[in-house]
Amino acid sequence: MFAFQDARGDVEVAFTDRHGGISGGPFASLNLAGQRPPDGSAGPPGAGAGGDDLAAVAENRARVMSAFTSRPDENSASAAPVLAMMSQVHGAQVALVGADRPEEPPVADALVTRTPGVVLMVRVADCVPVLLADPAARVVGAVHAGRPGLAAGVVPAAVARLREAGAEALTAWVGPHVCGACYEVPDELRAEVSRRVPQAYAVTSWGTPALDIGAGVQAQLEAEGVEVLTTGACTREDEDLFSYRRQGARSGRLAGLVWVRP
Repeated sequence: MFAFQDARGDVEVAFTDRHGGISGGPFASLNLAGQRPPDGSAGPPGAGAGGDDLAAVAENRARVMSAFTSRPDENSASAAPVLAMMSQVHGAQVALVGADRPEEPPVADALVTRTPGVVLMVRVADCVPVLLADPAARVVGAVHAGRPGLAAGVVPAAVARLREAGAEALTAWVGPHVCGACYEVPDELRAEVSRRVPQAYAVTSWGTPALDIGAGVQAQLEAEGVEVLTTGACTREDEDLFSYRRQGARSGRLAGLVWVRP
């Protein structure tokens, strides 16, 4: 279920793999997101990501939340954890969230919270999931950094919002994503992104233009004075992870999670 887990003080982070859920077919088995099919239609009743069943996605999320937040000695009287997600649009918007449950997730590509007990979730299938925390200040964030978000500056925007919320000494966990040797793009697109983030310039293992969005994200974090911890394999190369590049539009989504344990 978890490809990686870590903790610093009361802050806990994790990145999921694709095992331990109930989804079938190309979404097997721990798909954590539902998107519309490639033609933009809603799909059949109950359909989620390109055809996955929304009930299965909901059960997968419940399993992940239970595994991530539970402890053998946990007091059953403690408040239930709150899951906070976002409607990701490849932009640079950052949303501050609390323990309330809005009817719809905020349209954003980064979440920040100062509220213990709120689990932030970012979902990806090749993009870079970034989890941020200042354990001493008890402030955390989760960022969805794809190619457009990298160029738009979603990572520096999230760092700025975390600092506005009281963070000082920040650590970032950079999760599984497509590597520069696998992320082929047109030459003009590589040039466009590299003008903004030179560290993202890359070449595929077969010699064609590419982008290394992970290297770009790391460079942006380091420029902001953030400690960076990288973890996880290339999503395109590792079949234990979901990958849009490998599977196409019917790929599921893995997740990054971070919270301050109450």
